[in-house]
Amino acid sequence: MSGEGGTGADIAVVGGVYRERCMRPAWREIYGSAGRAASAIASMGASVSLHSYLDPAAAEVLASRGAFEGFHVARNDSVQEIAFDYDHGLATPRILGRGVVGAALRVSASRVLRFGMMDGDAIVHGQKVVYDPQDAYAPESFHANGSTADELALVLNQHEAALLTGARDASAETMAGDLMQQQRAAVVVIKRGAMGALVRDQHGVATVPAYQSQKVWKIGSGDNFAAHFAYRWLHEGRSAAESADLASRATAYYCQTRGFATPPVLESFTLSPIVPSEAFSRGHRPKVYLAGPFFSLAQLWLIEQARSDLLAAGLKVFSPYHDVGHGSAEDVVPLDLEGINDADLIFAVGDGMDPGTVYEIGYARAKGKPVIVYCENESDENKKMMGGSDCLLCDDYVSSIYQTLWTACRL
Repeated sequence: MSGEGGTGADIAVVGGVYRERCMRPAWREIYGSAGRAASAIASMGASVSLHSYLDPAAAEVLASRGAFEGFHVARNDSVQEIAFDYDHGLATPRILGRGVVGAALRVSASRVLRFGMMDGDAIVHGQKVVYDPQDAYAPESFHANGSTADELALVLNQHEAALLTGARDASAETMAGDLMQQQRAAVVVIKRGAMGALVRDQHGVATVPAYQSQKVWKIGSGDNFAAHFAYRWLHEGRSAAESADLASRATAYYCQTRGFATPPVLESFTLSPIVPSEAFSRGHRPKVYLAGPFFSLAQLWLIEQARSDLLAAGLKVFSPYHDVGHGSAEDVVPLDLEGINDADLIFAVGDGMDPGTVYEIGYARAKGKPVIVYCENESDENKKMMGGSDCLLCDDYVSSIYQTLWTACRL
């Protein structure tokens, strides 16, 4: 059935509620973009109405969560269960249960946060609206389905901005200007990973940094950013640039804790902005030497994952498995050492304490190169020399990839 009507809440959140499963770190919850945003905004103290398609089990979970956290659920019945199934937070999820598309939700409210969704559509009418298209393949224009806003803010990543504008090679600033004209938007916020976010409105262009967290829980981090931007811009009436900066800070808290920040927590949460080097800002991308064993299927799978994720982060990668291969010591060692010499930093898989990998770590540190070691299952004793020589030790895979990116962007 379609949901239609207004809301007396401070903010109406409209979008998908989905099951989420992650193999490691272990995670089994019902959130989705709209469910997560409702929790995030309610934690900041605003009243929220959540509008989404809900199967019976999801409806029960969200009703209980809403009663506990302080948001209202406008139920729109659905018969299907959609689940996002991740191997890890950087993996492309397997999406289970797609197929049934519900009648469009219809929501009218003064302040709206709308997400794109896959199990239906949402036609919204609001005075101030934040729209996050949430589609890596074919993001839809806000107005395409008849939605209206007196004042529209677009929050999206650079890939989505390129798809919407058709200008893949344009700068973020140029894409933001094009989106303001094409989408009739008052504000455009383009998220750019380690480069932070670019904000464009009638006052001009501003950039806000990303903030470094000790660990990175990536699933839902974009939802959290949109929610906090909406809270600051819609509810508190702050400028777009200030709203984006506060959203970036709150997202760092979410990535570190998987939790939803409250105002006192954010005030006491210590953060360091990520400040890319001038070279990185101009487009230089450092080269990572990928150290790790590749003598079993499990080891090869991890090497392949790490290489793919480092490349996806925009870094250059030298991988002994891919770029040298197996061979005698006389054949491979000189090439591997040359690879370390040419690299700017090292990402090493430490589990198993492979002798070759340990040697490569020591060689790189002797050369003064930064080393990030991903290691979940080794004792402190085994990691003593690495920690004592200023290697950055990470016991979480996704966090180790991000720490590598953040280290690289400062070089």
